[in-house]
Amino acid sequence: MILVTGSTGHLGQAVINYLLEKVPVNSIAALARDENKAADLKAKGVDVRIGTYDDYDSLVKAFKGIDKLLLVSSNDIQNRSKQQIDAINAAKEAGVQHIIYTSANNRNPKDTVIPFIADSHTATEEYLKNAGINYTILRNNLYADVLPLFLGEQVLETGVFFPAGNGKVPFANRLNMAEATANILTSDGHENKVYALSSDISYSLTDVANVLSALSGKTVNYVDPTKEVYVETLTNAGVPELYIGMFAGFAEAIKRDEFNLPDNTLEQLLGRKPTSLEEYLQTTFFSNN
Repeated sequence: MILVTGSTGHLGQAVINYLLEKVPVNSIAALARDENKAADLKAKGVDVRIGTYDDYDSLVKAFKGIDKLLLVSSNDIQNRSKQQIDAINAAKEAGVQHIIYTSANNRNPKDTVIPFIADSHTATEEYLKNAGINYTILRNNLYADVLPLFLGEQVLETGVFFPAGNGKVPFANRLNMAEATANILTSDGHENKVYALSSDISYSLTDVANVLSALSGKTVNYVDPTKEVYVETLTNAGVPELYIGMFAGFAEAIKRDEFNLPDNTLEQLLGRKPTSLEEYLQTTFFSNN
């Protein structure tokens, strides 16, 4: 039996939807903190189990009878390492045979400008590799789905305003990664492997602006401000400080090419080319046009 944590989040839900196309529903379980938020999964026949990363006993109970566990990384950045290590220990105690963990890809995890993201992934990976349980580590690169957050709703009018320099990212969309994850969960031969999931083509923010220009038929400029000007502009626009710090950190990491790790593993796992950046931007910004 397969259990997916983070089942009411974007990635978890998408993985479950792909699993429903591949295996009987009675072989799929989902971990949720709130039963009401998982009502749609329950309606589909998924075995919804209630538990949280902060309640060890609830995890052991939820993981009973599970063969493969998809451990979707926690969104509690501050407490993530402890939560995920507790989940690994709970899985071992419950008799889980194989843990698939959604990590992140970074060229310099030990020397990164976003340690608040990378450190917990590194700690969890190291613990999992030495936990005495079969593992698969999915190093997901930046989702294309972060672009609307970085670009803003008015990007076609205001242009791309982001301090990422000429850095590049092999953006791939979340749905492609979810489908590849479901393929791993429903096939054999993935034990004790590390997969880097990304596009095999890297894109700069200039490339993003050029694609938006081509799709819209008007010039969308890329402005590369200093970090200080970027922070000041977002502050004056009323963006919460937490988000400003996170966006600025990711921009600096992109600028340093920390994510510039193109790879064709995602294509191999999907059995086809991933969705291109052009297709993603077309669907995201122009689907109602």
